[in-house]
Amino acid sequence: MWWLLAMVGSVVWGETYEVGPGRGLETIGAAPWARLQAGDTVLIHYREEPYREKWVICARGTEEAPITVRGVLSADGKRPVIEGADAVTAPGVNYWSEQRGVIKIGGANVPADTMPAHVVVENLEIRGARRGNRFRDDGGAVTEYLANASAIYLEKGERITVRNCVMHDSGNGLFVASGAAAVSRDILIEGNYLYGNGNAGSAFEHNSYTAAVGITFQFNRYGPLREGAIGNGLKDRSAGLAVRWNWIEGGNRQLDLVDAEDSAAIVGEASYRETFVYGNVLKERAGDGNRQMVHYGGDSGTVGDYRKGTLYFFHNTVVSLRTDRTTLFRLSTNEEKVEARNNIFYVTAAGNTVSVMDQTGQVEMRRNWIKPGWVGSFSGVTGSITAEDWVEGEVGLVNVEEDDFGLTAASANRGAAVEWAPGGHVAEWQYRRHQDGVKRKGVTDVGALGEVEE
Repeated sequence: MWWLLAMVGSVVWGETYEVGPGRGLETIGAAPWARLQAGDTVLIHYREEPYREKWVICARGTEEAPITVRGVLSADGKRPVIEGADAVTAPGVNYWSEQRGVIKIGGANVPADTMPAHVVVENLEIRGARRGNRFRDDGGAVTEYLANASAIYLEKGERITVRNCVMHDSGNGLFVASGAAAVSRDILIEGNYLYGNGNAGSAFEHNSYTAAVGITFQFNRYGPLREGAIGNGLKDRSAGLAVRWNWIEGGNRQLDLVDAEDSAAIVGEASYRETFVYGNVLKERAGDGNRQMVHYGGDSGTVGDYRKGTLYFFHNTVVSLRTDRTTLFRLSTNEEKVEARNNIFYVTAAGNTVSVMDQTGQVEMRRNWIKPGWVGSFSGVTGSITAEDWVEGEVGLVNVEEDDFGLTAASANRGAAVEWAPGGHVAEWQYRRHQDGVKRKGVTDVGALGEVEE
């Protein structure tokens, strides 16, 4: 996997603590979480039995010497499992919001509170942070997780990377918070697998739920939520958001990109008004909840804080298996805009079952592929749609039934793209099943999956 190279780097200084059978430390809690320093690495080796432990990371690394918590895979590639159910909090730490996550990155009393920075968490499977599961807290009391608990709870942090982890069976798989006092910044979510999160009957928990200034999602796989959950795949309230080269399947909506309801600092960022979504596969399953696939704008009711900017949506492959209607975009007000280029919008049903938008907003469509017969809206357009220069001919997806959405040699989308790189973002990579990426051979094909370099 190309991005595994990012895990190989020189550490200027620091200690390495090894956890696992026959290693220096038998338990995760034996690692010195209360006194981690820049350059320190905690290696958690795979074992058959899950580690039933939880902890806080409240420390600052540097760009040259990050603090790294890394799972060491088994010979056959299995990640160490961190199980939240019946977990015991690491001794020697004292921190708040224990009920919110298995691994917390954020504030603490012990170690002394700080803004965590330059922290990497990678190669772990984290699960079990959900209502009904219990753990032993730092005071020794048995406590239950909250409904909105997360496998990884990033309460606050700067330059934080979560890579090649599996986050499932929790209220939220991943939660990144920002508030009035502390804003999370420069977050990278890369090569992870999030699925099976959420709570049955609830729309408030999601596979990931994030709010930061500067956050990038790339090469991640999103699967369906927990059975009966009506949350979203990727829900975000950030400024400076880039969602690129991911596979996002299921959820009430695949993407729910709304207002920063808890942070005026995020709303005040210039990058709050520009959002970049490119190179993704978005898949809507038959019978999934909301027929809308992408929501952009806001949902808090404080309309003045809605994004009121532009969603740049390009080189995506959007596939709906619904037998009823599909709506591509819901824009919250007429001050939200989508500029869509070089996308494939494919539905297995007839063309007249897909609408470009809900009602409000501005949508500008150029050089995309869509089935003939599409409609602007099922309920009347009160905003505006500009749609022109469509790619005409056969879509040419290799095998929809087997999730192979690459292009056949005869596809009309071969070589049909127009050059476009808004904000300097270039769709130069593409997702490779699963949790991997490969460089494109130019960016001349429409959709997320084109010709690649050898």
